[in-house]
Amino acid sequence: MKLSALAAAAIFSAAFALPASAAPAAPETFPGAPGVITLSGKCAKLVVAKFDATKGCKNELASVTLVNGLVTFIFTSDGKALGFQGDGGGIKPASNGNARLPLSLVTTGVGNKMTGEVKVAGFCTFGNPYAGKPIAIECTAESKDSSFTGSFRTGGKLVKKGK
Repeated sequence: MKLSALAAAAIFSAAFALPASAAPAAPETFPGAPGVITLSGKCAKLVVAKFDATKGCKNELASVTLVNGLVTFIFTSDGKALGFQGDGGGIKPASNGNARLPLSLVTTGVGNKMTGEVKVAGFCTFGNPYAGKPIAIECTAESKDSSFTGSFRTGGKLVKKGK
């Protein structure tokens, strides 16, 4: 299943239907207005606690922005999904022209359904893929029982946008 379909399913399973007019015509910021953006590149790392899922990690990453401002970066590996989620209103500038999203949840799922949630503390640091150069998206989070790490690097190509 394509990652963009998985990300779209995550939006609808959360009961946030997006009207066609909600997708921006040519966004210049990232993660941007409500919708789904799929980035291609290389999944450099995906680890949950002591389980390393990097080998099966897909070379696509979805960024889902909901109408309520929540932003989720979704990594997939061997049919399973791991989403790093936080309030987009909390995004702050970070070093080297990057931005930082504070995280509150890690979501999990299988196939096209995101069904699990774990409260976490952590951050995703990311660049802007619309700048036309390679960027990194690096997420780290910890719950009271586990740790989560995801790292993705784009090749600098434009992203695919969905509704």
